[in-house]
Amino acid sequence: MTENADLTSVNVAAVLDRAAAGGRITPEEAVVLYRDAPLHALGAAADAVRRRRYAGTEHIATYIIERNINYTNLCVTACKFCAFYAAPKDTEKGWTRDLDDILRRCAETIELGGTQIMFQGGHHPDFGVEYYEEHFSAIKKAYPELVIHSLGASEVEHMARISKVSVEEAVSRIHAAGLDSFAGAGAELLPARPRTAIAPLKESGERWLEIMETAHGLGVESTSTMLMGTGETNAERIEHLRMIRDVQDRTGGFRAFIPYTYQPENNHLKGRTQATLFEYLRIIAIARLFLDNVAHIQGSWLTTGKEVGQLSLHYGADDLGSIMLEENVVSSAGAKHRSNRMEIIDLIRKAGRVPAQRATTYEHLVVHDDPANDPVDDRVVSHISSTAIEGGTAHPELKLLDAN
Repeated sequence: MTENADLTSVNVAAVLDRAAAGGRITPEEAVVLYRDAPLHALGAAADAVRRRRYAGTEHIATYIIERNINYTNLCVTACKFCAFYAAPKDTEKGWTRDLDDILRRCAETIELGGTQIMFQGGHHPDFGVEYYEEHFSAIKKAYPELVIHSLGASEVEHMARISKVSVEEAVSRIHAAGLDSFAGAGAELLPARPRTAIAPLKESGERWLEIMETAHGLGVESTSTMLMGTGETNAERIEHLRMIRDVQDRTGGFRAFIPYTYQPENNHLKGRTQATLFEYLRIIAIARLFLDNVAHIQGSWLTTGKEVGQLSLHYGADDLGSIMLEENVVSSAGAKHRSNRMEIIDLIRKAGRVPAQRATTYEHLVVHDDPANDPVDDRVVSHISSTAIEGGTAHPELKLLDAN
C-alpha cells in the first residue's frame, strides 16, 4: 500500500458507519478515514466501538500505577530518535544500576501503591539471558506481588544473541524467572522504510512481530506500541497497524495498543518532523476502528499532555495509561508532563467517565465511583527523574514534584 494509491472510490461516510457498527475495515479504507474523515465524526465512530465493546462498563476509564526502572543506558543500537542511550564505551555518560538499587526502587513502588514495574534499558553489550534471569528472580523473590511487565522483542533478540540461544529459549527462561508479560518496547515503526531510517541497527519489523508471536505461543502476552512523528507517511502508520492486526488474528496475544509521539530534544533527528496533536487523536480513533481484535487502546498523556490524553477518551481510548513513578527515556527527549493520582482521577472524571485503577491484565482494582471516597494521599506522582531519588527514600521528592 502506498500513499498515492487510488483511494478516491472509498465512501468515507459509509466506511465510518460500517466500522462504527463493528465491521472490519481494510488498510486502504483506514488510510482514507485517517486522512479525510471529519475529526468529530471519526471520534464518534471510535467511541461507539468502545462503548459497544465495553457495554456495561463503558462508563469506566482506567489507569495503572507503575514504575519504569531503567537498569542501564548503555546501548549498541544507537536509535536516531533516542536521547537516553550512551555508547558502550562512553564512561562519562554511561551507567548501570546495581541490583540493590533496583530492589530499593521496587520497594518504593509497592509503598506508593504501584502494582507493576517496567524493567527497561539499553541493549547492553554484555547482558544476555542470564542477567535478566538473575534480576527477575531476585525481584520476584523479594516482591512477589509486583508484576514484571517489561522489555520487548528487541531486548529478546539481543539477549538471545549474546547468550547464543534461540529466541524460544530466551523467552522461556526469563518467563520462568519472573517476567509476566512483555511491554511491547522497540516496535517504533514496523514498516521497513521508516524503521530503517530511525533505527537501522534494530531487527526488522517483521522480526519484531515474529518474536512477539513466538512469545504469545509460549504463553507470554504483550502490549503493542507505535512511535509516530519521525517522518513516516500516513500509509506507513496504517501499515504498522495492519502488521499488528495480522499477528493478533493468529495469536490474540496483544492486550493493548499504545501510540505515542516522538519527542524532539537531544537526539539525532533534532525535531525535523513531529506528529501534531490532531494526528495523534486521529490515530487513536483509527486504531480503535481498525484493531477490532485488540481489546484496549491507551492514551499517552505523558508525550501529548494531559488535556490531549483526556480528549483521547472521547476518540476510542479506554485507558489513560500510567501514573509513572519514574521515567527517564522519553523525558530525556523533552517530555515534561507530570501528574499525580488525584489529577488523573479528576481528568478521567471531567471527561465524563468513572476512573478505575487497574491491574496489568486490566482487571479493575479500585473503582472511584464516589468522589467522597477518593484517595487523599497525593504522593503518587508521575515522572520522578532518576537523580531526584538517588540515595534516599522517594517521599520528600514526590511532594516537591507535586508542589511544582
